[in-house]
Amino acid sequence: MRSRRTLPVLAALAAGLLALAGCSSTTPPATGATTDRSAAGLDLGESWDWAPQGAPLDLGVTHTQDSLDDHDPAESNARGEAILKDSAVWQNVHLMGFGTLSPEPAPGQFDWATLDERMDLVKRTGARTVLTACCAPDWMKGGVAGQTDWTRLEVAPLPQDFQAYADLVAQTVQRYPQIERVVVWNELKGFFDMTKNRWDYEGYTALYNAVYTAVKAVRPDVQVGGPYPVMISLPTDDPNASDTLKGSWGAIDRRILDVLEYWDTNKVGADFLAVDGGTAQRGGTISGRLDDAAAKFSDVTRFLRSKTTVPIWWTEFYSEVPEGQTGAADGQASAASTLASVAAFARSGVSVALLWGPQGSSLPYSALWTDATEAAGGQPTPLTQAWEWLVPRLAQGNVELGTAQDSPLIAFRATDGSALVVNVSDEEVPVAGQEPLAPYAIGLRNAPTP
Repeated sequence: MRSRRTLPVLAALAAGLLALAGCSSTTPPATGATTDRSAAGLDLGESWDWAPQGAPLDLGVTHTQDSLDDHDPAESNARGEAILKDSAVWQNVHLMGFGTLSPEPAPGQFDWATLDERMDLVKRTGARTVLTACCAPDWMKGGVAGQTDWTRLEVAPLPQDFQAYADLVAQTVQRYPQIERVVVWNELKGFFDMTKNRWDYEGYTALYNAVYTAVKAVRPDVQVGGPYPVMISLPTDDPNASDTLKGSWGAIDRRILDVLEYWDTNKVGADFLAVDGGTAQRGGTISGRLDDAAAKFSDVTRFLRSKTTVPIWWTEFYSEVPEGQTGAADGQASAASTLASVAAFARSGVSVALLWGPQGSSLPYSALWTDATEAAGGQPTPLTQAWEWLVPRLAQGNVELGTAQDSPLIAFRATDGSALVVNVSDEEVPVAGQEPLAPYAIGLRNAPTP
């Protein structure tokens, strides 16, 4: 068990570490930045265990229902865009849904307007573009041509329309040359077979192969991946719990591993493997240190890397907070939990991790700016500055990941001597000669002056 002990202080660093309170390097917070030196001078040397980054890690975002849209207040959008420019190597846009309308509401009749807007946002904020090939127009899933029933968004295309859907995706990558990656479908939506109590991995793989083949036929340069399942955590005694992939966080649903095995064996090709998931067991919460819960991401990634040589993408990830803490876009505990997850990704060699919904919403997870549909929106959150600091450094692949031996702290250390420190507990951390470090505090230490 890790003990609570007063941390040593290095005098040379005594002015270097500032606690972050929702401030951004590009946009000042609405309430004004504050300087709290309670974390100044933390020793990042002998009392820490360090490990090199497992592989270069590209951080990015997935745009969802509301995300700096043209009809939002202009000033809020401007603030949000200033943050977005520093916050993503990749930006992910869905073909239909999650902020975009049906691109082909009837066979051969196209409406690209909302997808045009999202693609333009990605271009003008300087990111690389991912297309998630989900979801499908109603006429491809037994609905009425020319109409969209949004309650059926998560219904999969009918097998006889897999090729029509693949052709639509191919047409999309031709229309938008900026698209570099395609993820096929989203969380196996509509592919669960209730009669067999398992995922219809045969059906999904048939759709995947159709899309992969169609995209490669028109744009061989576009990389395509899948199958994008949710890596569901279960109690280890659950009948569906895996015997081979488990840890202190629980066990992965073995039916998901069946999906991955079938897809891997029967796919026509893949340039990366995409998954998603959260830190909590299904229907539960986490307890204790945030980095202990985030260890699931490291364990799952290492398991996947033992099975494949293609890059691993976490296309969504959900960093829960312990019971009694507030999970929210502007929540301090949510921000710290997100950073614990990023540390787990970096340790285990994840290639890409995408933050779901960079704009604040009702979801109980971190975001990078507050709700820009409101006049005072587009403001930075407790995660913003830390995330902006991490994006370029993790992409370079030479960040060290640290864990304090005697206190509930983790850290990211760059080659220039700057560092990001996170309190991953609900306890104050004593600091010799200074104020204690607050629960879930995030501190950024600037590079030492030569």
